[in-house]
Amino acid sequence: MSEPVNAAVVGVGSMGRHHARVYSELPNVRLVGIHDVDEERAAEAARDHGTRAVSMETAVDEADVISIAVPTPYHYEMARKCIEGGVHVLVEKPFVADVDDGRDLLTRAEEAGVTVQVGHIERFNPAIRTLSEIVSDLDIIAIDAQRLGPPPAGRAVDVSAVMDLMIHDLDVLLSVVDDDISSVAAVGTRDNRYASASIQFDGGVVAGLTASRVTQEKVRKLSITAENCRVNVDYTDQSVEIHRHSLPEYIEDNGDLRYRHESIVERPTVENGEPLKNELRSFVRSATTGATPVVTGEDGLRVLELARKIDGLASDMRETEVRLG
Repeated sequence: MSEPVNAAVVGVGSMGRHHARVYSELPNVRLVGIHDVDEERAAEAARDHGTRAVSMETAVDEADVISIAVPTPYHYEMARKCIEGGVHVLVEKPFVADVDDGRDLLTRAEEAGVTVQVGHIERFNPAIRTLSEIVSDLDIIAIDAQRLGPPPAGRAVDVSAVMDLMIHDLDVLLSVVDDDISSVAAVGTRDNRYASASIQFDGGVVAGLTASRVTQEKVRKLSITAENCRVNVDYTDQSVEIHRHSLPEYIEDNGDLRYRHESIVERPTVENGEPLKNELRSFVRSATTGATPVVTGEDGLRVLELARKIDGLASDMRETEVRLG
């Protein structure tokens, strides 16, 4: 890229502010504006990142790429304005509130020749990038994911743990298992602020996922059980461990017979890096070169449909329990 790419951010709540920061730090990217319905908040964020607060119309007129980080109900409206203006757009997760709206956006984007990427940031976590390099060598049997923790300080969460948290792991799951889903089951409690889902794929792989906004410990982990190993991923530590089989043995210690079984543990090199910076750098590259985004709009819709189904099943199960009680 010889000419700087002009970027703008629409919505500067907790996540949008980070988008603005990263754009201001990326080489060959110029943050030309920030838009928010709260003009004071937009002005403050603009001062922090060396740009200016602008109207939505100005953002669309001047930017080549735009990040949309407004509340989900407004994703469709903001993204449509960007697409109609010929601007490439990254929409934070979940992609849209309504699946039909998402399909409409993708049709418009294809007609306009505009790139649409969905902000499933964990795909850009260095640990998941490392996992993607080894997963093709695994004969996967099962996948387990846990994404637990208390409500975030200073940010209101008005959606279920499925839509707020589990949706991240569902996106990773669907990127790892290239197969159709044969069955889904789910349970939830506390208005689905705690929810668990079981998924089976046509090829036999099973997955169990748990998400919680009521657990007083932050956990972000994924494990894969494969034919010859177990792979553990820690999103927070950005680490990957591969546990391989070793033969058990009996050893004699001061006349006592003891049993020992130690696994062989491999720790692949995981490159350091901020997931959001990786994500926005990849988005700018796709927008400027025409390459397919790592997380496409179609990916965003598929995971949205699955998350909605799980959320509904968990709610239905709770209602059934209430009726039985």
